[in-house]
Amino acid sequence: MNPQLGTLELNPRTGEPFLRLYFHHDIIITPPRWDDAPQFIPYLNDPLVNEWMSGPPVPYTEVDAQNWLNFVKPPADAVLKQLEEAKDQLDSLIIVGHCPVSIIRKVNEDGSDFMIGAVDLIRYGGGEVVISTENPEEYVEYLKNKGENVKINMDRDPGDPEIIWSFGDYVAPAYHGQGIMTDAVRTIMTKWAIPRMNARKITASTFAGNIGSQRVFEKNGFKHIVTLPDYVNVRGNIKTLEIFGWTG
Repeated sequence: MNPQLGTLELNPRTGEPFLRLYFHHDIIITPPRWDDAPQFIPYLNDPLVNEWMSGPPVPYTEVDAQNWLNFVKPPADAVLKQLEEAKDQLDSLIIVGHCPVSIIRKVNEDGSDFMIGAVDLIRYGGGEVVISTENPEEYVEYLKNKGENVKINMDRDPGDPEIIWSFGDYVAPAYHGQGIMTDAVRTIMTKWAIPRMNARKITASTFAGNIGSQRVFEKNGFKHIVTLPDYVNVRGNIKTLEIFGWTG
């Protein structure tokens, strides 16, 4: 087995790498698969999911799902290739610029699995908050310089501890209230983002009223940074944004 995989386990039947959740042992997080597209559609057309999301169009179509896969799969594949190319480097685990797993799946007794959600960790592209110049462990609102904030963040080299990352996530309504997303966020942070990406600054944005999502991040050590009233236009509805942050 390639030592550079680190905490990634391998599916004994397919060889696909995955992270297993800490407390939900039948739940894993895998790389995106090209055949995931049809599974996105019912979840992202469900009001219990999409009312809390700003990005996906509604109705959500197979074209939309394929476009999303075209965005998230190549970076994941690139990291896995990078790990394979470094397999003979035995003295230390390499630092990479992306998390190769993001699709949450429930594993059946026969070893097959099915998608129940996603947890994506990407560079923060909002620009609304930055790290305080006075305290490197605190975020501050800095709306007047959003564009430059984003450019600086996107231009940082992989592994730079000053990169601000951002979580985006959802889980199928049938699995709400079971602590799965809290466990998934903790798994991504501690098994991959911190040790393998050198992530030290991570944000998460939720709409006001999405108490479940806010609790997910608070349970993982995130603190509330700022409330931006009537800030986001989501399919004609004006919503207030709550931004949370973690530093480590």
